[in-house]
Amino acid sequence: MKQSYTDYFRSIDTHSPISSEFRVRTLSGALISIFTLVLTIYLIGSEYTYNLTPTFLDHVHVMPQSPDGLEVEFDITFQHIPCALLATDANDPTGQSQSFHIDKNHRVWKHRLDKNGNTIGHKSRFELGGTLIHEDQLDSLKAAKESKDDSTDAAQQQQQQGEELEEADDEEDCGSCYGAGEEDECCNTCDDVKRAYRRKSWHVPDISKITQCAHMPRASNEEGEGCNVHGKIALSTGGGNLHFAPDRQWEKEGANQVQNPLGGLFLDLNSIIEMFNDAYEQFNVSHTVNKLTFGRSMPDEVRNSLNLTSQLDGVSRTVADGYGMFQYYLQVIPTKYQFLNGTSIETFQYSVTEHTRHVDPGSNRGLPGVFFFYEVSALHVEFEEYVRGYSHFFTGVCAAVGGAFTVMGMLDRKMFDLKSANARTVGGGVLG
Repeated sequence: MKQSYTDYFRSIDTHSPISSEFRVRTLSGALISIFTLVLTIYLIGSEYTYNLTPTFLDHVHVMPQSPDGLEVEFDITFQHIPCALLATDANDPTGQSQSFHIDKNHRVWKHRLDKNGNTIGHKSRFELGGTLIHEDQLDSLKAAKESKDDSTDAAQQQQQQGEELEEADDEEDCGSCYGAGEEDECCNTCDDVKRAYRRKSWHVPDISKITQCAHMPRASNEEGEGCNVHGKIALSTGGGNLHFAPDRQWEKEGANQVQNPLGGLFLDLNSIIEMFNDAYEQFNVSHTVNKLTFGRSMPDEVRNSLNLTSQLDGVSRTVADGYGMFQYYLQVIPTKYQFLNGTSIETFQYSVTEHTRHVDPGSNRGLPGVFFFYEVSALHVEFEEYVRGYSHFFTGVCAAVGGAFTVMGMLDRKMFDLKSANARTVGGGVLG
């Protein structure tokens, strides 16, 4: 009789079912089946996470050219240095002063702190950022600007009563640098004006005529206080240093100097004594780095997925030496993140080493302070976001599930064979 095509296909069936009357159901088999089901669900979840959750693949290569600029955001607290004495500056590798490129997106603030670390006075209105979220914020700023002149007399009365005048009153949206600034550079605070003049190696004019310096407190009014300095600046990618140092001359620049009544025939003894006192004055530069980042900020989910941390965030250092210079050496690495949606972020990572050095007073080998020496690496790190896809997912599920059922099936058969052998042995002994 000629075999039909249907019968032929039935003959090559390798998955022919077994009738239930030939199946032997055992308690061990039930336990293994439950364990197999749980294991299968776990393996499917693992394959889903592994193949369908975005991850990052890293590449390292040499950069053909240096980045255009290096944006730095910092927040550092000095517990024992008054704001009036704390100078912030940056130098290139040759020792020449760098510009902070102060504008509407880059600013530096200083806030006075009491002995308990609490902020004295109110924070600057510019600290809230350059972007307004609601229209009523714009109206509030306009109203504050219009009422500033009207409130001058009241503020002076408060100052006479011993209350602190808010330092932000002297700040401007884009203040004048009085001829010392670069093109489009803003000098919003008294420190910005002094920094611009120092960079030009110019003599600072009478600060009483500088709007930003009108209500600057003196160091004598800040005894026992600390200072928090923070901001966002733009530096050169050619390397250099950003430093924070206490300096009496910083406070004295532009102040009215008492003329020597004897003219230039004799040296002013008071000036000589003052010079030596300044040179041999000790400062406690113990500090806390609350934040130090280079480049654009990364989204929290990206930082968490890559386990990225800024090594110096939250670090506190105690410097017992009154002539101590605390130095950080930073290797800044350009980093690019390429996302699945086609967007990318170019930023920087850094590694750091630390060193404390004693500075002999009057040696011209440096000043007490905190220095961040940085160098931009020639290596470029690129993180590319990707997913393996559904083809890898289904392949992994088939392999995992098939392997689980095969192994558990082999274990079930082995346990059944052992039980059967034991049963035959016991039965044979009874018959004998």
